[in-house]
Amino acid sequence: MSAGLRRVLGYYAWVLLMGFFFANAEIQIEGGAGWATSLPTWRIEHHWLLDIFWGGRAMTGYHAWVFSFMLLVFFMPMAFNGRWRWSDFVLSVGGLATFWVSEDCLWFVVNPAYGWARLDPVHAHWHPHWLLGLPVDYWWGAALAVGMAALHLALARRGR
Repeated sequence: MSAGLRRVLGYYAWVLLMGFFFANAEIQIEGGAGWATSLPTWRIEHHWLLDIFWGGRAMTGYHAWVFSFMLLVFFMPMAFNGRWRWSDFVLSVGGLATFWVSEDCLWFVVNPAYGWARLDPVHAHWHPHWLLGLPVDYWWGAALAVGMAALHLALARRGR
């Protein structure tokens, strides 16, 4: 295994740990009421742009701020290391995809109101699209994470 691949796998392991911690924080915030259904926040339930960019889910003020914050977290190293590299950019995108898939899945697994058995279309109704027993977003996110890791390694080998 190359040193570059070890670094990428170490980074993704760190991101999984971040997802675990954030899932637990979000369980404390939302409890058993997923997708901010009981939070005092604004909601847009239906809009054609939500179908295109948000998987058909409602947009909430809570999620708008949390997603924006995590975007800043994952791109922070590029903002402060004084350089722009495509390899860093694609690894940040892959890390962000890994984070959201792991965080969302762990929210169900760790949440006393759900557990793995209730990660299904009936109980996780805010995930409107499912494939092979999981939300489609999980499959897209995992594919994006793997693709971005491979692209990062290729770009890093060329110094980009």
